[in-house]
Amino acid sequence: MRGNRTTSVTEFLFSGFPQFENGSFLFFIPLFFIYIFIIIGNLIVFFAVRMDTHLHNPMYNFISIFSFLEIWYTTATIPKMLSNLISKHRTISMIGCLLQMYFFHSLGNSEGILLTTMAIDRYVAICNPLRYPTIMTPRLCAQLSAGSCIFGFLVLLPEIAWISTLPFCGPNQIHQIFCDFEPVLRLACTDTSMILVEDVVHAVAIIFSVLVIAISYIRIIIVILRIPSGKGRQKAFSTCAAHLGVFLMFYGSVSLMYLRFSATFPPILDTAIALMFAVLAPFFNPIIYSLRNKDMKMAIRKLLCSQRILSTPAN
Repeated sequence: MRGNRTTSVTEFLFSGFPQFENGSFLFFIPLFFIYIFIIIGNLIVFFAVRMDTHLHNPMYNFISIFSFLEIWYTTATIPKMLSNLISKHRTISMIGCLLQMYFFHSLGNSEGILLTTMAIDRYVAICNPLRYPTIMTPRLCAQLSAGSCIFGFLVLLPEIAWISTLPFCGPNQIHQIFCDFEPVLRLACTDTSMILVEDVVHAVAIIFSVLVIAISYIRIIIVILRIPSGKGRQKAFSTCAAHLGVFLMFYGSVSLMYLRFSATFPPILDTAIALMFAVLAPFFNPIIYSLRNKDMKMAIRKLLCSQRILSTPAN
């Protein structure tokens, strides 16, 4: 709602859907099925790892936790997108907006830290295979997994608490399809120079994670290329290909969104980039992990077959 200078804004209006005014239901249907696929696909990956004892190792443990986080990462935004597509009132309350930003970015931070952990895990496994069992113990694996999630949620609390204290008394249109830091901060009735500080903090975190992952994979590729056996090289590459694909998709889209500083994109491009890392990346992740990994395909097949047997009535 738009008020005067003394009236506080109690809700925001999403204006990132201008191109959907006519025939929005045509966009609702594919987005709905994509969301259902993301939920089911990541649940299958999660339970396939948990129920197959052959996959009870650090690499697959990290994959299963990543898949679990993906379910909630998309649930933080897509259901609201779906309701906006079929609703005339594309609004969200102030509290709802803060919660959406908090959970979306906390889960995204946790995934980013987990991807960094997965890259380090692959580095140790391939570059120091003899020491790998003593380094990546089940206890350390559990600590890294829990630490990724706890840190991802704690690090964002001060930022959200600060935003909640800002006055919002003017325009209330968020030029995006979900609540995000930059478009929300631009609506604050106060000095918005902190937006640059926010951009720098986010950029440092993203660049640091990308550098750690990139250095790990460069070292991995160098070691793999030294393997004399062609079959050995192929096996080593296959274990890293899925992780590398997910890393490029996740950080590629995130970088386009958060490493542009003062650069502005057309609204339709902004929407496309947001959909890329909020919807498309989670959509392709279960496909990448299941198609690029023979062990995962076998585990998924076992899971689906066991469910089919359990659902078949006894004669």
